[in-house]
Amino acid sequence: MFPIRDHNPSGRTPFVTFALIASNILIFLAYFTSRSEWQLQEFFMTWGLVPARVLSGEGLETIVTSMFLHGSWMHLAGNMLFLWIYGDNLEEEMGHFGFLIFYLACGVVAGLAQALPDPGSPVPMVGASGAIAGVMGGYLLLFPRAKVDVLFIFIIFFRIVAIPAWIVLGLWLVIQIGSGVSVPGDEGGVAYWAHVGGFVAGLVLTLPAWMRRGARRYWQATEGHPPHPETRFQASRSNVPLVRRRR
Repeated sequence: MFPIRDHNPSGRTPFVTFALIASNILIFLAYFTSRSEWQLQEFFMTWGLVPARVLSGEGLETIVTSMFLHGSWMHLAGNMLFLWIYGDNLEEEMGHFGFLIFYLACGVVAGLAQALPDPGSPVPMVGASGAIAGVMGGYLLLFPRAKVDVLFIFIIFFRIVAIPAWIVLGLWLVIQIGSGVSVPGDEGGVAYWAHVGGFVAGLVLTLPAWMRRGARRYWQATEGHPPHPETRFQASRSNVPLVRRRR
């Protein structure tokens, strides 16, 4: 199961979200298609966030550069999909420049959250998922009941179901925490604590915007929904025919 879109339209063009998506794609194409697997490993060691190196005071710039690197096509596609779904609404609430600073700050916290529990790790961390987790945390605070369409796939059955954001994002966070506890830092290939750290940073950094809107009064006025009419999509149907039981 994974989210594919939300019902929360943006009233402003999300220039920063578009720019971040374009930057990630162009940077990925620039290095991934022109290097061998060995060269890619060397590239990631240079520009990815290596906890042992960063926490010793070297390569501090990789805290930022690592946010724009991805290890595979699917890694890139998944991150950009999540940024596309949630980024435009937060950018509308925070403004273009404010959202850019917010995104980068969440990415920095996410990187440190992954590095600090395992300071001697020589494994490079790459990906925008920590920063995007921050966007998801901010989205949860401002629009907890916004509808998010989730695609469920079970063998040959599939269906798109609209689910409140607090369920989708809350479940995602629980999975990240559970995986972070059960999987050692250097195993599994996923920076779970970066996701958790970025998500928490997003919640905290969105608090001022939420409080300016009245905090709980804002939730009461909107009932947790977006403060504007939601986008309505036609209900999806599975292409698997129903066979009715004979009586």
